[in-house]
Amino acid sequence: MENHLHVMAFFLLLASLRWWWRDRNDYFASGNLSIYYPVTSRTGRTVQKKLAFRGPDFFVVLDPKPKKLRNSWVVENEDGKYPDVIVELLSKSTRANDRGKKKQIYETVFKTPEYFLFDPQALTLEGYHLVRGRYAAIRPDARGRLWSDKLEVSLGVHDGSLRLFTEKGKLVPLPDEAALHAMGRAKHEAARARQEAARADRLERENARLLAELRALSEKTEKKKPSKRR
Repeated sequence: MENHLHVMAFFLLLASLRWWWRDRNDYFASGNLSIYYPVTSRTGRTVQKKLAFRGPDFFVVLDPKPKKLRNSWVVENEDGKYPDVIVELLSKSTRANDRGKKKQIYETVFKTPEYFLFDPQALTLEGYHLVRGRYAAIRPDARGRLWSDKLEVSLGVHDGSLRLFTEKGKLVPLPDEAALHAMGRAKHEAARARQEAARADRLERENARLLAELRALSEKTEKKKPSKRR
């Protein structure tokens, strides 16, 4: 990670995805973790006992082996699986490599279906998906967000951060944001319940007052009636 902005961008991506997929266990998401993969010769043959590696800032693998902890991602030990989604966080020192050599490796070697690049300082976002073996730009929607078929959410900028959005355009919350929202909703419901209870109490008192007035009026009317002569 280059700096604090990169760390926060990674944290927000991982935390929001884990919350959004809290009921799922069919994925592995991490970042700044080495991915070791076989080296191939110019003829396309695998060079035995020789591995190259890359360390994406953030990546997601769908349907991995059911293993919780990994110190690295070794493609040969993971049934040949490469990341389905990669996000690189740009900086002055990495921008050229992320758009050049890394992009070429992710496209031709990893064959990663979706590749996103986010600049935490300039707040720019770009994305690519494989189309017939080549990366084609993902067209942003009206709000500048990029849809991910693999994650089934959009990536977009919100309050200066890279965030995830649902298909309906709603912000995928972080766990603390979801908790605060639930607390706010609970307080609102409690306040509403108190208002309804107070309203019911006022109505009950008003009904009691009206009944008392009716009884008093009835008694007064009875007293004014003339007595019948025999």
